[in-house]
Amino acid sequence: MARTQEDRKADTRRRLLDAAAELFARAGFHAVSADAVADAADRTSGSVYAHFGGKEGLLLALLDDWEAGISEQMRAVLAPDHGRLQPDRVHTLWDAFAASTATGRTPDGLLLEHELWLHAARSPELGPAVATRYAAGREAMGRHFATWDARPTDPAPADLAPGELGTLVLALLLGLEMQRRLDPDAVPDRIAVEGLRRLLDSPVKATFDPAFDPQSDR
Repeated sequence: MARTQEDRKADTRRRLLDAAAELFARAGFHAVSADAVADAADRTSGSVYAHFGGKEGLLLALLDDWEAGISEQMRAVLAPDHGRLQPDRVHTLWDAFAASTATGRTPDGLLLEHELWLHAARSPELGPAVATRYAAGREAMGRHFATWDARPTDPAPADLAPGELGTLVLALLLGLEMQRRLDPDAVPDRIAVEGLRRLLDSPVKATFDPAFDPQSDR
């Protein structure tokens, strides 16, 4: 059966995204031209602008793809379980995040995230849009975390507003990942899980189980 125009457009879009993911993560956003992405995808540079409006749009689309996948994993981790915090949920949160950012994945979503942050920090035009994106993510994370301790007389974990709690959890996750990327031994799972547990102020002591090591091959 002959492919439709929509099929061809979808194929071109996917090729451009796959090529950009590899090139941006390996060489950096500014070091890669639209022509280089198009060449790697076996497409014309005009297709980059037709589908994404340029390199910035391509980077944002890549992050949308990556974050959609991560959101699916995180929703299962963050879903309330009868309103009670389970001790292993903090382990699972770190496991999901660490697995999603493991060095060697293609695309390397966190490297792309760092590329976007650096570009937005230097761009008066892009900065506000990326700030809004982060704010929405922090608020959503905080709302989920606030349900982990649903005891009727207790405040939310750490007695913070949802957006504030999301800010701190995101900062800890990103900071742990940045240190672990360059020095894996500096951030064993034990430290990451304990830091998250303390931040989330679990009413149930989550003692780290040495047998639970999602990154034991590191």
